[in-house]
Parts: sequence; C-alpha cells; structure tokens
Amino acid sequence: MTACGSEDTAATPAEGGDKKTPSTAPTSSAPASDGRPAIELPSDLSYTFDWPKTGDKEKDAVLADSEQSIKAVDQAIVNQNALDKAYLYYYEGEAAAETQKFVQNYVDHKAGITGSYRFYAPEVNVDKDGTASLSYCEDQGKAYVKYLETGKIKKTEVTAKSYVIYHASLKRDEAKGVWMIQKIVSESGSAKCQP
Repeated sequence: MTACGSEDTAATPAEGGDKKTPSTAPTSSAPASDGRPAIELPSDLSYTFDWPKTGDKEKDAVLADSEQSIKAVDQAIVNQNALDKAYLYYYEGEAAAETQKFVQNYVDHKAGITGSYRFYAPEVNVDKDGTASLSYCEDQGKAYVKYLETGKIKKTEVTAKSYVIYHASLKRDEAKGVWMIQKIVSESGSAKCQP
C-alpha cells in the first residue's frame, strides 16, 4: 500500500523507484460486493498474492480487504486521482492522508505504473477490540514507473530495495463490515523479505 498499498516514499516516480501504470482498456477487475467499490485495473498490471487462507474468519477477512486496498491504491494511480473513492473506502485517518500524498506524487509527475507485483509472507493478528495488525512483503522487482506523456517505462535494476515490508494497523468498520487501514508504514530493503 501499493502499492500498492504502497506508502513507500522511497519508491516515487521522481526518484525512479520501482513502483507501479496504466494502459488503455481496463481488463482486470474485482467485482463490487457488499457495497465495496469495483476495482478496474489495466491489463499491463498483474498481481500475485501468496497469502493462503488461514482458516480463521477474521484473519481471512483482513487479508481479503487488504488485497483490495492495495489494488484500490493502484487504481487511484492509474486514474490519476489522489482522491479516488475506491482507496478511500479502505483507508482512513493518517493512512488515507499519506496515501493521498503518495498518489498525488504520481499525478504531479504524470506517472503511472506497469508490471507485475507479488505480495507474500503475511502475518496477521486480530484483537478482540476490533483492531488488527498485518505485515507483509512486496516484490517490486518486475514493477515499473511509466511516464504517461511519453509512454516511457523506467526499468530499474533489481536490488535489495526491490523488496519492501509493510506494517499496517487496521480497525473493523462494523457499519461497512470492512477492515479499514488506519496506519501503514513501509521499509524497502527489508532483510525479512529478501528472496
């Protein structure tokens, strides 16, 4: 987040980070359900979520909502809209404010994202007070910035910084039945996420 659920400020288009851009027709879409926003992403973006079901209903709900939140941020970048309603459905407070800045950076640089993203090694904990924590890794090695005016793709070498760890704090919105991201931080080059 992202990010993708991506809050990694080191991976900005201005700095040529390994971040994620639109092509013409949206082909990949997650159907809207239970009032959740539909997420439509172009065919040049692909995702692998290596986080199998835990068998725990609440933990699996955290993982499912977090997957949609990651794609929702990418949709905001694709749409060049820092206030895209889809990610605002999953983010609030500090996380929403930081995500708005993150997306706006792409808009300001007329940059999008392209390539493939892999998310793995999730660790989720759910507390009885309706809060949860989630950490996970992202492989950005095949994800790139794409400049919209020229169509140029900035391919970067895969390094330790291509592997990012995220730590998210979530709270269940009982009215919507959704796990909302309250805070998310990331660190590129995490030893835990190295292949």
